[in-house]
Amino acid sequence: MKAVVMAGGEGTRLRPLTLHRPKPLVPVLNKPIAQHIIEHLRRAGISDIVVTLYYLAEEIMNAFGTGAELGVNLIYSIEDSPLGTAGSVKKAEAYLSDGAFIIVSGDALTDIDVEKALAFHREKKSEATIILQHVQNPLEFGVVMTEEDGRISRFLEKPSWGEVFSDTVNTGMYILEPSVFDLMEEGKSYDWSQDIFPQLLAAGRPLYGYTLGEYWTDVGSLDEYRTSQYAFLAKATTLPIDGTENEPGVYVGEGCIIDPQAKIIAPVRIGDNCRIKAGAIIGPDTVLGDNCIVEFDACIEKSILWDSVYVGRKAQLIACTVCHHCTIKDGAEIQEGAVIGDRCQIGDGALIRTMVKLWPDKMIESDALVATSLIWGAKANAALFKGLGVTGIANRELTPDFATKLGASYGAFLKKGATVITARDGHPASRMLKRGILAGLVSVGCNVLDVEAQPLPLARFAVRSNAAQGGVNVRIDPDHPRNALIEFFDRSGIYITKNAERKIETIYFREDYGLADMEEVGEIEFAARTIETYTQEFFAHIREKDIERRKFKVVVDYAYGRISTVLPVILGRLGCDVISLNAYSDTNRAPKNASEREALIYNLSQVVTTLRADLGVIIHSDGERIALVDEGGVSLTGAKLLATLASMVSQTRPGAKIAVPVTAPSVVEQVLRRTNGVVARTKTDPRFLMTHASHPAEKVVMAGDLDGGFLFPELQPAFDGLFAFVKTLEMLSWLQRPLSDFANELPPILLSAQTVRCPFDAKGSVMRRLTEESLADTRNRTDLIDGIKITESEREWALVLPDAADPVFHVYAEGVTQEAAEERAAHYIKKIADMIAV
Repeated sequence: MKAVVMAGGEGTRLRPLTLHRPKPLVPVLNKPIAQHIIEHLRRAGISDIVVTLYYLAEEIMNAFGTGAELGVNLIYSIEDSPLGTAGSVKKAEAYLSDGAFIIVSGDALTDIDVEKALAFHREKKSEATIILQHVQNPLEFGVVMTEEDGRISRFLEKPSWGEVFSDTVNTGMYILEPSVFDLMEEGKSYDWSQDIFPQLLAAGRPLYGYTLGEYWTDVGSLDEYRTSQYAFLAKATTLPIDGTENEPGVYVGEGCIIDPQAKIIAPVRIGDNCRIKAGAIIGPDTVLGDNCIVEFDACIEKSILWDSVYVGRKAQLIACTVCHHCTIKDGAEIQEGAVIGDRCQIGDGALIRTMVKLWPDKMIESDALVATSLIWGAKANAALFKGLGVTGIANRELTPDFATKLGASYGAFLKKGATVITARDGHPASRMLKRGILAGLVSVGCNVLDVEAQPLPLARFAVRSNAAQGGVNVRIDPDHPRNALIEFFDRSGIYITKNAERKIETIYFREDYGLADMEEVGEIEFAARTIETYTQEFFAHIREKDIERRKFKVVVDYAYGRISTVLPVILGRLGCDVISLNAYSDTNRAPKNASEREALIYNLSQVVTTLRADLGVIIHSDGERIALVDEGGVSLTGAKLLATLASMVSQTRPGAKIAVPVTAPSVVEQVLRRTNGVVARTKTDPRFLMTHASHPAEKVVMAGDLDGGFLFPELQPAFDGLFAFVKTLEMLSWLQRPLSDFANELPPILLSAQTVRCPFDAKGSVMRRLTEESLADTRNRTDLIDGIKITESEREWALVLPDAADPVFHVYAEGVTQEAAEERAAHYIKKIADMIAV
């Protein structure tokens, strides 16, 4: 049997460890990760190994040569351009055509029992066997579901929490038959999980999953890099530890001098030629590379030091990583999670705070306190995108230099010459960040059309009307007033895809944006007639005269937003008698949470009834979302508002198709059914509603969520509170009935929403067990659109949805009575709590 070691990875998430070396050469217990793998394959009886290379290929070839020193024959297959995980193996087909072969990642650690896995593959007569493992956090892997016999029935690459149906993931190790090469053409890019395995699954060819019983870790983050070595030292793996075990758990290399008064606390691994002086404390869970010097009374605990590190007197290193040739001087302190790049010098008494990253060759002065990473941009070590965009504390986490680098990364993603729309709200911090983004965009050759401070629906519309390749909007996060939110749009004005977000993150972390020549620096222009263009298209999609004839009397609460510069003109042209509330822009007074919005809605209802208006509306969240008040002062929000507008659409557009999230009540189907309408359900993330509505083939008339977001694709496939309100007036004018009629004729909406806390490392296990239980129960229907939805009947269902950002599960339920809905939600809350407790 032959093996393939995939060693082309860059290890972006491990920076700064991988700035000058490929991830397979990052040392674990003083030995490159790939060497652990190659030696394990040799012990399994495999001597012919193909190594696929791309990033810093020469470094790996120089490290391992022909493989003779490791007792194997290495054959290198080098990609000139990325060919994907499968395309790179196809390039080496000539060496792999004589029988089954195993693919192992060169940048993960495992002690897989190859013989046992191969026996499973042969017993099942499998064409492709994916090696699987249970993990605590499956978000960064491909999630896999298998039948009882191991045959794969479903998989999904890098899901969100709502898509996690199991904690069983693809390890990136496979046993394959050469016949899989027939599905590929030479020189083209293919991915096993996205291209080849889906073809095998669709064709019904034998595709199986073998669940690993041995150790495996992806070493996918800086924390995992440290903790994998803790596990190694604790003998969680059968991979051997080099060095002489002088006492249990203490492995010491050759030529070391350890003072008898030094304290060594197992488990530790000390490399060759190290010197540890009196009073020093080493361990537990500590690795010292070769040629390290530890001075008197220094303390090194749960830390990983590479070769040639000097640690001064009374220095303290706690749960940190220190790369080659660093100097840590007397009294310096490095705290948990910090990473020190190659050749850094930390001065006497300096303090490196928790989670700080120092890129290589940094010099820290004596007694300095380093609280942020020393790289361009304060957030370079974290995942950028969260929720609807990039969010963080303004002028702390999101700084001007960070915004500049982020703008350059987005521009590099779009390519030189692209046109980008930029917009912001009225807050000074938003202006500051937008200008940083502008600088970054033009620095890589993108051109900018700036619409300045416009409501979000107009900014989105400007992307499409100006045929731009993308857009950026900066605003204060509607639900977190201390945070700024930077949102990115595609050419349709809707949120970019998760895949696009990952590509931008990769460019950002690699700093892989080439600055343009001076003559190619982009231009910044101000977009002319933004409001006029929007208004012109706006009126092209409404029946102006019908609304004008009704002479509506409306109360509009502008919620201190920028729509107060746009909507009054529209309503005036429609002949409405308008009473305006809070009709000026003030970001400090705009509602920042649900309770503040509820207070404004209560005030709105009082004004509507006092002035005997036909209806009232509050348009909030920068013009995207609405809440209505009927002529009797009854507020319409959440599920009731969604169902009311759905009913009105169904009566004005029989047979209409409406898109709603999976959390919406069954009332929507009931009201649409009366006029032969259709309901499409999507994930809860607004981007999926927008994306679904943007496809012309779907023929969606309206889409809405439970937070007052509505879109009508005839104008634009994005939330637009202005258009949603005017469309409401249009439908009322057609139907010649008051708003309260449509709300009152709805069937009862009986929903319950509850939450239960759950550690992140237990979420995957809970989702797997719930999925297995629900699929095994044939009495109910199970849907995995977003989370796990278990349906007993149309009005009796529960949805279990893991939160994407917080350690909680959300449970939504509907019942034939409110009590039944509450009981159903409580049942799953208890079930989750019991699973966590096990």
